[in-house]
Amino acid sequence: MRKEGNDIPAAEMEVLGALWRTGGGTVRDVLADLEGRGRRPAYTTVLTLLGRLERRGYVGSRREGAAKVYTPRITRERVASGRLDDLARHLGGGEPVPLLLKLVEAQNLSAGDLRELRKHLAQLEDEARRRGEE
Repeated sequence: MRKEGNDIPAAEMEVLGALWRTGGGTVRDVLADLEGRGRRPAYTTVLTLLGRLERRGYVGSRREGAAKVYTPRITRERVASGRLDDLARHLGGGEPVPLLLKLVEAQNLSAGDLRELRKHLAQLEDEARRRGEE
């Protein structure tokens, strides 16, 4: 069973990422965000990608005068969750821990990042204990 958001190709994900960063906007707003990140897609390309995302329900739109304003209807967290579940299933044989360890090792995290990770892991461990899991 495919999770919602797993069918978003890379080009559409870039456009959706621009909407997440900006909170929504017109095609020109999306273009400005992407250009600020070194990308230079054509106006018509962004318009097509937004239309695809809208048809699948990942983006909504409304008219503001002559402009159409697009807003994300799916969160970054929801897409990430679905994609990470798929990765754990396909690359980790359903076991998330080896995949997580490889991700942490590959990212060359700073000491501060590792402290933050330990803090979150301790919170998750406390929650698991409260639920009676070990």
